[in-house]
Amino acid sequence: MLSARRVVVGVTGSIAAYKAADLVSKLTQLGATVDVAMTPAAARFIAPLTFRALSGRPVALDPFDVHSELAVEHVGLAQRAEVMVVAPASADAIARLAAGMANDMVTLTALATAAPLLIAPAMEEHMHANAATQANLARLRERGVHVVGPAEGRLASGASGTGRMVEVPALLGAVRWLLGRSGDMAGRRVVVTAGGTREPIDPVRYVGNRSSGKMGFALAEAARDRGAQVVLVSTVPPPETAYGIEHVAVERAAEMRDAVVAAVSEADALVMAAAVADFAPAASEQRKIKRGERESLALELARTPDVLAEAKASAGPGCLIAGFAAETHEVLEAARSKMVRKGLDLLVVNDVTAAGSGFGSDTNRVTMLRRDGSEIPLPLLPKYAVAQRIWDEVVALLRERGRP
Repeated sequence: MLSARRVVVGVTGSIAAYKAADLVSKLTQLGATVDVAMTPAAARFIAPLTFRALSGRPVALDPFDVHSELAVEHVGLAQRAEVMVVAPASADAIARLAAGMANDMVTLTALATAAPLLIAPAMEEHMHANAATQANLARLRERGVHVVGPAEGRLASGASGTGRMVEVPALLGAVRWLLGRSGDMAGRRVVVTAGGTREPIDPVRYVGNRSSGKMGFALAEAARDRGAQVVLVSTVPPPETAYGIEHVAVERAAEMRDAVVAAVSEADALVMAAAVADFAPAASEQRKIKRGERESLALELARTPDVLAEAKASAGPGCLIAGFAAETHEVLEAARSKMVRKGLDLLVVNDVTAAGSGFGSDTNRVTMLRRDGSEIPLPLLPKYAVAQRIWDEVVALLRERGRP
């Protein structure tokens, strides 16, 4: 995801510095080249050796280090950074960043870099609420600094409140969003659906399916990582890594229809990865049905709205419409029939009974069908990799129809 991308992580004096170690580890695992800069206060919470071991690179702590691999270390770090993340950002560090001070490796590098700056505040609740801290954060935002958090929860003091540094997945999502803003989908707006709809029988039970939403989430994040503005309509909450993605929560097919129709009019593409129930109870009970009250239960089912058809009718001119088909037998034949019936530009089909390709798995094996009848089979891949291949095809099709 972040192969060969250069990220500088600035660590300041906070007990949340332990989260920075996890952030550096995760960024490195995703392929990024990570340089760590620390303040002297940060080094009292966590040893620089920890970050050197996790990143495989020297840690910048002393601005006057004559043994540094860089002639002027903070300038070298600043120049090669594609994004700088200050996590955790203490109240003191935020004040010094807002004032434009440069008295340690973190503030020196932040002042010298032209890369996007992302900060993750971490402090006691009243420190965060203080007018001085709020003014400093406002000043940084005015300068284009991206502020993520803080979150609400248990603090180091033992109290609960707003001041916790956000969790690492949210920061990873923010980094990917910042690095992807100049990607090949920049300027495009896409709508993605995810999850299985739930049609209520009563307040407790529902008619649904096994869809986990993972494929739709992968599609939304992959588009975000390539610069697209993404609207995600889903029946299940997206992962924390879905930073920068507009999320619309729905449950029933009718709700999904309304949300997609509202979003698709200005979209370049719609990818319907959700598993929409074909039928729903004609009427749902207002109270829970008690087991002891009945010997049997018969449900009358009615057709749900055809979300894809109504969305296609509401889409703007030139909007590309892609669907999914989860099949169990005669897979390609059923998919071709659906593609013609729905009038789709692209259909992604998979056999959900195949190993590694069913609901809830982290991998998928799909075949993409184009309107011209051609087929593009893909091997078993992680769902994020499948999503990237799907967007490759969407981008190519949009360019063919004159939407570069």
